[in-house]
Amino acid sequence: MAQDSIWPRPLEREVEDRRAFFQITDEDLARIAALRPHAEKRTETIVDAFYELLLAFGPTRQLFRDGDSLRRAKRLQREYFLGLFTGKLDRAYVEHRLHVGAAHARIGVEPTWYLGAYRRYMHLLLEAFSEDIGDPAEVVRAFTSVQKLVYFDVSLALDAYFSTTFDVLRRHEASIRAMSTPIIRVHDGVLLLPLIGAIDDQRAQQIIEAVLQRVSEEQARVLLLDIAGISTVDAQIAQHLVKTTAAVRLLGASVVLTGVRPGLAKTLVEIDADMSGMHTVGELAAGIELALDIVGKAIMPRAERQRTAEPPACAAERRPRPASGGAR
Repeated sequence: MAQDSIWPRPLEREVEDRRAFFQITDEDLARIAALRPHAEKRTETIVDAFYELLLAFGPTRQLFRDGDSLRRAKRLQREYFLGLFTGKLDRAYVEHRLHVGAAHARIGVEPTWYLGAYRRYMHLLLEAFSEDIGDPAEVVRAFTSVQKLVYFDVSLALDAYFSTTFDVLRRHEASIRAMSTPIIRVHDGVLLLPLIGAIDDQRAQQIIEAVLQRVSEEQARVLLLDIAGISTVDAQIAQHLVKTTAAVRLLGASVVLTGVRPGLAKTLVEIDADMSGMHTVGELAAGIELALDIVGKAIMPRAERQRTAEPPACAAERRPRPASGGAR
């Protein structure tokens, strides 16, 4: 993931301020680095106990569908655990933590499980420090230093989780918008937008943006707006249609409104809508004929189109020959 993009300011500045907020000092980092031998000795035990918790609950157990995925997860978790004890809090450390958070988001690890997992980590670390260090005062200092860094990691993991989740939601929203605004190319210079369902202010704005983009890209001369699928046409929707027409006209294209029912006609009259830049017809078929006429095209039977396309010589050959002997 692009780490700088999840924060509104540069990564280095964000990390500097966040480190100050969590009160992680150089002394803390030095103490953590000195604890690495204890961590290396305890890695397997802590990681195994960590996964005992995850495998004991249905929602987290489902994240590991087979033995391979569990072994891979444990290997990555060992790397993550030992990464806590490098004594470094640089760009590489932060990017790795963000990457881990984004990966967890993609496989469906929710914040609830994050927090429970980190709590388990802290409990296991406290037990290990108590056994290995012995001196209660030093245990407290060691645990406090690591606790600061773990909470720092939690903040990064949650940032990555929410950033990744919002990206997915934005993509889904964009897909839904595209499906709800299916602009179809009918012919060179002719686009069709069938409107279906309710139209509120937000969707109306999305429609205008999508229409203007396609009209510009296609250099369209006519936009067909078919409103037969709109369940209710009120004054607000009528105003949206008028605004869309005005915006399209600014790009040099005409608008043909099809599917017009008596209710819409009445509403447009009641709101005194400016219909001067809009062609209106009842049926979509008639609208397509009108749109093609505007761009200089026409729909004709195939036989007629073939006769029109034939060279004169071919047409002459098919003319009936006069009877032998000629006219008397």
